Formats: sequence, C-alpha cells, structure tokens
Amino acid sequence: MSDSLDKLLDLLDLEQIEVNIFRGRSPDETVQRVFGGQVAGQALVAAGRTVPADRLVHSMHAYFIRPGDPAVPLVYTVDRVRDGRSFSTRRVTAIQHGKAIFAMSASFHRPEPGLEHSSPMPQAPPPEDLRRSADRLEEALGVPLPARFSGSPIDLRAVGPLSIEASRDPSLRTNRNLVWLRVNGELPDDPLLHVCLMTYASDLTLLDTVLLGHGLNWYDGQTSGASLDHAMWFHRPFRADQWLLYAQDSPVAYGALGLARGEVFTAGGDLVVSVVQEGLIRNSRKPPAPD
Repeated sequence: MSDSLDKLLDLLDLEQIEVNIFRGRSPDETVQRVFGGQVAGQALVAAGRTVPADRLVHSMHAYFIRPGDPAVPLVYTVDRVRDGRSFSTRRVTAIQHGKAIFAMSASFHRPEPGLEHSSPMPQAPPPEDLRRSADRLEEALGVPLPARFSGSPIDLRAVGPLSIEASRDPSLRTNRNLVWLRVNGELPDDPLLHVCLMTYASDLTLLDTVLLGHGLNWYDGQTSGASLDHAMWFHRPFRADQWLLYAQDSPVAYGALGLARGEVFTAGGDLVVSVVQEGLIRNSRKPPAPD
C-alpha cells in the first residue's frame, strides 16, 4: 500500500468521541479550503458506523454550506432518523467553529431481489493505454505539480481532453468527460470503505466537465469554483481498487451555476454508481471588445 493511500485511509478512519459524534481532520493545512470529496466521504463513514452491518448505503444527498477550514478538526454529528425493517436513514452535519459547514442525508438498504436493468457503458480505450491525468496536467502547466496531485492515491486517466488542454484548443471543447479511475493499492473487503473512497473520488473531476465546453480551467487565474450540492446512488457492489469508468456530462450552466452528471461503470460494463452535482463557477474574464 502506498504512503498516499495509507494517509487517505487514515483520513477516513474517524475518531468516535461520543455516541453519534465523530471527529475527522484534513491532510493539508496549506490549502484554502477543505476538499469537498473529503467531507462527503468522512460524513458517509460517520453515518455508516451507526447502521447495522447488513445494510448497505444506496443513496446520499449533501449540501456544502460553508468552506471548510483545513486547520481545525471537523466534528460530525449523526441523527439516527429511522431504522425500519429494510431501510435505515441518517442525517449527518459537519461542524467547524460552532457552525454547520456541510449537511447530508443518507439511506441504507438491506439487499433484496428485484428487477434488473442498466444503461450500457460508453466505448472507451482501456486505462492501460492512457497516460495519467497528473502527468498530462504537469506537462500542460510546464511546472512540477504539488505532491498532493502528483502523488495522489487516486489514479485518474482521462480519455478525452483535460480542461487546460481544451482551453488552449477550441476544437477540443466538449460537455462530456470520460475518466478511468481507481485507488492505487489493494483495499480490504469492507463495502463501506469502497463506497466512501468512490465518494471522495467522485468530486475530483465533475466540475471540470462544466469547464470543458467553455475554454476555462482552474489554472487560468480567472476561474474559481466550489461544489454546492452532491447526490450519489450506489446500485451494485464494486471495488474502488479496480478500474472504474466515470462517464460525465454537463447538460446546463447558467447564472454562475453549472450542473454535472456522472455514471460509474466497472471494467466489465456494470453500472454501479450515479452522481449529480451542482457547482458555483465564477470567471473574471472580460468579454472581447467590440470591433
């Protein structure tokens, strides 16, 4: 197991400080705000630790209320809304400086037989034939990436252009984004851990999908963004340490808000996760002057 993965797993291993109260931390105090995928993943860990082991998470709906402060711990409080015969419902609030910064509702379900169908997986080259997105980004920027990017425990390999590449070549602009991803290292057989790692990874590229069609990127000095809400549905068991294809698109952007959707497939073609996120995207670029 790599050192970066070991640190990520430690990040998701929350400290229980009281019944229904957990404490988490952030890995890097030099960044401006806490990464949204980290907060969502930790909140799901907190919820999952209050649910019977035979009930698997099947959906979560979350709101990012305030930017998280990476310099102080995050306190997660869990409200055990209901435990029925088949479903358990939880509400989780993340608190810093006495204020809520994140709120999530999650539902857990005891597996049972039922109808089955799913959308087909898009065509994509195998991940082994693609370069790591971190290497492509480093090449495009012309400077070494910070360790948190170059040594990330999540291996991302984009099939199409990165937003920084599309910003330099208008012919590459698109509202679709295919990315292979997996955790770098072998994980234990804990279904909740695999779900929480996918929750963490799901926030890495979604808002890039909004930027791809507009010639913008996070490194242009003019574009900033933040996740506002995030919803996920977990359809089938999967392993986060095996290759997953994250098929994303952005159907609409308006009024500084952009919507992105994603479907996650196993390499064998099974649709295992659906994702929707809306984000705030602001750009200070001035429109071209009239002729």
